[in-house]
Amino acid sequence: MASSKPHPHLLDQVLVQDNSFSKTLILNRPKQLNALSHQMVSRLLELFLAYEKDPNVKLLLLKGSGRAFCAGGDVAAVVRDIREADWKSGADFFCKEFTLNYIMATYTKPQVSILDGIVMGGGAGASMHGRFRVATENSVFAMPETALGLFPDVGASYYLSRLPGFFGEYVGLTGARLDGAEMLLCGLATHLVPSAKLPLLEEALVNLDSCDPARISAIIDEYSERPYLKGKSAYHRLDVIDKCFSLRTVEAILSALEKEAVNITEDWFSAAIQSLKKASPTSLKISLKSIREGRLQGVGQCLVREYRMVCHVMQGKLSKDFFEGCRAILLDKDKNPKWEPSQLDLISDAVVEEYFSKVDDEEWEELKLPARFNLPGHAIAKL
Repeated sequence: MASSKPHPHLLDQVLVQDNSFSKTLILNRPKQLNALSHQMVSRLLELFLAYEKDPNVKLLLLKGSGRAFCAGGDVAAVVRDIREADWKSGADFFCKEFTLNYIMATYTKPQVSILDGIVMGGGAGASMHGRFRVATENSVFAMPETALGLFPDVGASYYLSRLPGFFGEYVGLTGARLDGAEMLLCGLATHLVPSAKLPLLEEALVNLDSCDPARISAIIDEYSERPYLKGKSAYHRLDVIDKCFSLRTVEAILSALEKEAVNITEDWFSAAIQSLKKASPTSLKISLKSIREGRLQGVGQCLVREYRMVCHVMQGKLSKDFFEGCRAILLDKDKNPKWEPSQLDLISDAVVEEYFSKVDDEEWEELKLPARFNLPGHAIAKL
């Protein structure tokens, strides 16, 4: 552990429970639905690195206090920091967050995330990269970034692109909310456990003197239940989702959805169309390209590329949609963002490509991910 002691306020935001053979880390900003502050990300990164070296720690449990696991990064605070300083202060937050995502994705010890509640945006980044992801009947997963003028980041272009068919494009572009059963069936969760059984599960895990993933998985299996997919679930219609969201452009996807709408009257379908029409057109275009590129890239490559993209967003030269989205959704809450450009056909491929290029600023640097050694097979496979 670092010799300098963290500020007491910092310690309050991430609580640590010492167990016999493990550590339980608790995200502790319940009034903010455990939204990740810069301090929380820094503390989590510090703890993960320290516990990886500690031979007495066999596994890490990560959970949230209150009714959320984590509702995402504290983007309202990021916008405030940018306005008070400059865009690089926002970039600093994402640099540290993406580094944490990479450490989690390549962690040499099992991470068990208890997703009993809201799991969105940065909260997904803090859990999806870990080995075990336990959903419950209370779980609500979403990547709602396109409604904010952002894009699914925190390595989402890696894990969304690996969902069945083109379900990842559907989830990433529309911000659709998934329940625990849907999370399990599409692969975002590894297990589904009734929330009433979580105390027993946690007790069994913290008393396990082993870092063997097979033994950990067997214990979670003892408390797991079979998923019940609701009749109105979008997951029943993967055929339609694949047909529409496999298309090359956002315009083609939206056009195909509107044609299908003649025959499909289900709520999730009309909600998908409305979400696409309300989202930032720029966000939709860069998000689709990002997920498509993620299909062919390792997790590190995805995070490096997403860092380029988020720096362009923070800089605000190509578009100010992120700041307008935060104003409309998080600050003024009028829910009526004025996107610029306002239409998909006004955004050229050349502008989209710029988000994937190096940032034109002499002080800017690429995301430099830490070297990782002696990785287990499942982590090597992500590279």
